[in-house]
Amino acid sequence: MAGWVMWMLAAGVLVMAELVTTTLYLLMVAIGLAVGSVVALLGFGVEWQLLAAAVVALAATYVLRRSKFGRRTRVKAERDPNVNLDIGQSITVEQWQHDAGTNGEGTYTARVKYRGALWDVELAPAANADAGLFFIHEIRGSRLIVGNSPDQH
Repeated sequence: MAGWVMWMLAAGVLVMAELVTTTLYLLMVAIGLAVGSVVALLGFGVEWQLLAAAVVALAATYVLRRSKFGRRTRVKAERDPNVNLDIGQSITVEQWQHDAGTNGEGTYTARVKYRGALWDVELAPAANADAGLFFIHEIRGSRLIVGNSPDQH
């Protein structure tokens, strides 16, 4: 079997593995293998095929890593709506209570009924302490951290 066919078969196997992992890194290596196949088809020796495949795979991986698709966004579990389905849900707060802190600033807290139980609610730092509709931004233990808009964090 010709060398370029072996390179393409290996690239195809990596593309299929990429469909399972969905990280895009195997796809970058598969692109390098496809370039190795082209170099083999052009008649260059094995060392040039390996060099071309490695350089292209490394360059493609570097470009992917620097792009927005290669960066993994890190979200704390208490703020991640994929982990906690309560994030983004709305609640109604009738009245806020100002709790004076040791530094004089303090926080606004309340008790609300949510999902059939009473919860402690704390107002997010940038939110307004008016009675009304609020959205859950974070859950710390048994305390809901809420804000005025669903996307405010």
